[in-house]
Amino acid sequence: MANPIGKTCWAIAEGYIPPDNTDRPPEFVSHETACLLNTSDQDAQVEIVLYFSDRDPVGPYRVTVPARRTQHVRFNDLQDPEPVPRGTDYASVITADVPIVVQHTRLDSRQAETALLSTIAYAG
Repeated sequence: MANPIGKTCWAIAEGYIPPDNTDRPPEFVSHETACLLNTSDQDAQVEIVLYFSDRDPVGPYRVTVPARRTQHVRFNDLQDPEPVPRGTDYASVITADVPIVVQHTRLDSRQAETALLSTIAYAG
């Protein structure tokens, strides 16, 4: 693609992974996801840093999104440098070395009526 779409810096001001019953199948466990779209002709090297109200930031978590591909990154699965805490408010800043598009999605399955929300992140 001659002109990749997106930005190199994104923010998701709202993040929260509810404490959840992990006895459910993975697709029904409450989670936060950053949907990353890379329309460029080169792989995107992405870094995610988490910010908290009561402690220092954590990160970067590193992800590679291949050229002309999308990748859904579940915050629940991020482990290095440390697992994302459950039951804790946080925000995230996502940076990439090529323009990408970031969409934030949450599945809250704590009740029988599962709730899903999704929104485009803020592009800085």
